[in-house]
Amino acid sequence: MGWPVAHSRSPALHGYWLAEYRADGAYVPLAVKPERLEQALRALPALGFRGCNLTIPHKQTALVAMDRVDPVAQRIGAINTVVVDAKGDLEGSNTDAFGFRENLREQAPQWTSAAGPAVVLGAGGSARAVVAALGEAGVEQIRLVNRSPGRAERLASDLAVPSVRITVHRWPQRAEALDGAALLVNTTSLGMVGEPPLEIDLAAFPLTGVVVDIVYVPLETGLLAAARRRGHTAVDGLGMLLHQGRPGFAAWFGVAPRVTSGLRAAMLATFR
Repeated sequence: MGWPVAHSRSPALHGYWLAEYRADGAYVPLAVKPERLEQALRALPALGFRGCNLTIPHKQTALVAMDRVDPVAQRIGAINTVVVDAKGDLEGSNTDAFGFRENLREQAPQWTSAAGPAVVLGAGGSARAVVAALGEAGVEQIRLVNRSPGRAERLASDLAVPSVRITVHRWPQRAEALDGAALLVNTTSLGMVGEPPLEIDLAAFPLTGVVVDIVYVPLETGLLAAARRRGHTAVDGLGMLLHQGRPGFAAWFGVAPRVTSGLRAAMLATFR
């Protein structure tokens, strides 16, 4: 469910898995106006749906329509996956944190939470999921950099846990925030097709550091290209998209799907 929803790659993702595992089901895009969201969600059990995904602009507003919300989604303040249980109740969860963590584990297996501080650019919904994932992974220090310090401060307050120190840094100091860090994650839209480039000097970032860009159109952003030229491990955003779909598919269709090279190639074809 989204408004608009035609841009979503989720039908292609789940359609691939439905065919691969010969599951008896369908995954369809549903264009739902914001003012009709709760009504649409409440209709899922009656229509025989096992659940749905949510995309912009529904991830936060859908919280009030849920009968239950998992703790991770509560902390993030948004849901992207809904499961209809046997009684017809709606269970909301957020799998973006899972998707980020699994993509990082797959593409940068050498990275560990003990390697050093993480720098996160941005303070929107994706940044919330990334910060939650890093905290769960055991990262002890997260440096949050955003154009609006107030929004970053709210994120730091909402996701604060005793074991994680979240500090807020102003956007002009983003290069300095990289000093001694082990992980850099861009969660902003900068560098995406149609958006301005992300301008950041990587000179202070240790060469052992891992660079992640959750943007996946283009797959090779300017940030990732610059990181590769310096010798960093660079992680693109497509894997996060693929991995975040796994828990929902397993809950709806009873099969735990895999992210494979064939799936990645099929998804890349949709961008062309």
